Amino acid sequence: MIFSKKILLHFFLQICYNVIRTGVSGGDRISGTLYISDLDGTLLSPVPEITAHTAEIINSLTCKGVSFTFATARSVYSAVPVTSSLDISVPCILMNGVSIYDIRNSRYINNEFIAPGDSAEILRIFRRYGIHCFMYRIDKGILTCYYSELTTKVMQSFAEVRKHEYKKPFVQCDLPDFADEYTVYFTTTGPYDELLPVKLEAEKIPGVNIAFYLDVYNGAWYLEIFSHRASKANGIRFLREKYGFGRVVAFGDNLNDLPMFEAADVRIAVGNAREEVKAAADIVIGSNDNDGVAEWLKDSPYLSLP
Repeated sequence: MIFSKKILLHFFLQICYNVIRTGVSGGDRISGTLYISDLDGTLLSPVPEITAHTAEIINSLTCKGVSFTFATARSVYSAVPVTSSLDISVPCILMNGVSIYDIRNSRYINNEFIAPGDSAEILRIFRRYGIHCFMYRIDKGILTCYYSELTTKVMQSFAEVRKHEYKKPFVQCDLPDFADEYTVYFTTTGPYDELLPVKLEAEKIPGVNIAFYLDVYNGAWYLEIFSHRASKANGIRFLREKYGFGRVVAFGDNLNDLPMFEAADVRIAVGNAREEVKAAADIVIGSNDNDGVAEWLKDSPYLSLP
């Protein structure tokens, strides 16, 4: 009897699913080493996608019980589809640490909300500088994106791609009307000089954290504002405490990965990483266009350690 590759892959992943520890989201202690990677510019190829080679290596490791997940600025709508070929065994970190999400059970484990007063001040700052933004809320386990106007081609493209490719819900409204206790995130994109004043003003708000970095695809700068309790570093601390990981190995390429490095025991930069990230790393490996993360994982010296 001849089986197609698709059927064989299905059986392989089903076996892996049964072999790997179940009940992770319920609080079971896993211990050992957690491998956690950024997505864009790190685990994803420049396309961006998970290559078949990367998926094969990572799935073969998770099938053996290796704990692997990712931390990203992406939301659930774009992070889950692009990683669908991976058997992710540990909840992931989304939106720079705003959310911890259990992919297997399609549910949020933890969200860090912005205080309503801080959200109101953030919107006043954007308005003062004449810059429009996207605002995110998570209500009853559903993430929704709100906006008042799409004033740039990048914003228009951002919304169109996510509405049509990822089915992300968008609502056009007067943002202050919806900036309540369920608000988690503000983001916009544009030239560095235009966004810098907003960043500097928003930094004065004690209750927020900020990510400000160059997009690896379109050359625009992203400004993201979220709760001071949310960061990739705090996301790692949450996973470490909840599941008992004794060691965390983190992979990154961009400035928003530096907080993740702070909470990791081993910091690894891909070859295409920014110089600041390489300087903060313990190890520099191959680039994302050569499956750098997966190739290093395949021969990781920590796989044989308890």
